[in-house]
Amino acid sequence: MTDAALQRTLTSLEGLSIADSLGGFFEGFGASSIHFYIHSRQLPNPPWHFTDDTNMALSVVSILRQCGEIHQDKLARSFGEHFDSTRGYGLGARALLSRIQLGAYWRSLASEMFGGAGSYGNGGAMRVAPIGAFFANDLGAVVKNARLSAEITHSHLEGIAGAVAVAVAAAIAVQSREKGYSPPHRAFLEQVIVHVPEGKVRQGILKAIEIGEKVEVKSAAEILGNGSFISAQDTVPFALWNAARHLDNYEEAIWTTLSAGGDADTTAAIVGGIVVLYAGLDSIPQAWRERREPLPAWYLEETTPE
Repeated sequence: MTDAALQRTLTSLEGLSIADSLGGFFEGFGASSIHFYIHSRQLPNPPWHFTDDTNMALSVVSILRQCGEIHQDKLARSFGEHFDSTRGYGLGARALLSRIQLGAYWRSLASEMFGGAGSYGNGGAMRVAPIGAFFANDLGAVVKNARLSAEITHSHLEGIAGAVAVAVAAAIAVQSREKGYSPPHRAFLEQVIVHVPEGKVRQGILKAIEIGEKVEVKSAAEILGNGSFISAQDTVPFALWNAARHLDNYEEAIWTTLSAGGDADTTAAIVGGIVVLYAGLDSIPQAWRERREPLPAWYLEETTPE
């Protein structure tokens, strides 16, 4: 692990967590209230509390820092140890992580979910951008480690594919910034899709390429989904579509993502974790950084046992 890799990872986490905490504020709001805040660019009062998206991303970053790669047993243990029911976990994740917290083995639990099919939810994708940042110069390692991180909670192909797509997008954002290259919308998504396995997530990204970047956000969300069904295939294509539109503008990327409604904290977390890697930390407004509640120290300090 290099200092540069860790710094990129922390940058992605910052972009992810701030967007997540802002998006979390809008969960459960009516359309008129959301419209007021977003179109007036009115910031909610602090503190902005982060959700399960960030809480699980903290574990991902912790294991990358400790191991230099995703160690599944350690990551599962960290997910369980830091499970916090107040952070908005979905029902499936709550059941899984509470059992891991009590000592159950993650592998059998994950494969038993949803009648043995495994989860195809968006949880693997929401926390994975830091992996793309960490392994940005090795897309093979990005794909491998994204898959490993997702399998702990999302063993269904679509759940894994969503994580792979987001991690690869994060890596490509890093590569583009380092090359001083501003990738066109279509080219960015085409680079991502090469690494995404066949299935509904891939089909959604193909559709995102087809509709292009000029479509209105509301229309794109109607076509691609906005996370309302909490599935990877209903979340990742739209998030990547919008991230590719605003790679150089973190603030605009997050506001436009939130304007689509749906699973706002998760779509925003995905977009924020990607876009900040191209736009840079300075692209996050200082007022936003000051409003998010402080992140806990454990992810930079603890050592997870074997």
